[in-house]
Amino acid sequence: MKQRMKILTLIISLGLLIGLSVSGLAQNPPPPPGQHNLNGDQPPQGGNAPVGGGLVLLIGMGIGYAVKRISDNRK
Repeated sequence: MKQRMKILTLIISLGLLIGLSVSGLAQNPPPPPGQHNLNGDQPPQGGNAPVGGGLVLLIGMGIGYAVKRISDNRK
């Protein structure tokens, strides 16, 4: 029982560590086009999609599934 709790604590800790560190891995924006600021500012190239929001959700669901599997196997 204590061994399983240690493993579960380790898995949750690693999941949180990875989830928090991934949120800082966004790329730099692309450079402005060649004619930038000659006739006024042009709109930025590319989208402004959030990076990592879905990944944190995916990791959280994976941890929840692992906890459920461990509790089912214990029964």
